[in-house]
Amino acid sequence: ALEGPYQVSDWTRENANMFQALKIEKAIMAILLSLIIAMGAFNLVSSQVMLVTDKQADIAILRTLGLTPRAVMQVFMVQGTLIGVFGTLLGVIGGIVLTLNLEHILLGIESLFGVVVLPRDVYYITGLPTDLRSGDVVAIAVVALVMAFFATL
Repeated sequence: ALEGPYQVSDWTRENANMFQALKIEKAIMAILLSLIIAMGAFNLVSSQVMLVTDKQADIAILRTLGLTPRAVMQVFMVQGTLIGVFGTLLGVIGGIVLTLNLEHILLGIESLFGVVVLPRDVYYITGLPTDLRSGDVVAIAVVALVMAFFATL
């Protein structure tokens, strides 16, 4: 409504490159977290294979007593699912505890080793900012549970 050579701009448009970099960083972090979860799922697969190999004599006895192959598979599916659920719960609880106490952990590491992780004269920030979002935690937990279920199959 003003007369003259005025231009309206906001901070998000002036720093669009930074917001694009943050968006890419978030996508990369999602990929990295998925790869970490996939590594856990592959560990679940290998533990299940080792368990089946170790229990072949027991499986043969149960089959002789009349247990169907489907029932044998269901036993191992229950076990694999329980491992996945407990692993996911421990991971979620551990991640939340680490996120909420990250500043204290950083101070402990600095005092234990006598180093300054983020020197004030080098970095603009003096601590590690954290933002715990329940939606992200739920998404990661769901991905972990789905991968654990498919790894069990």
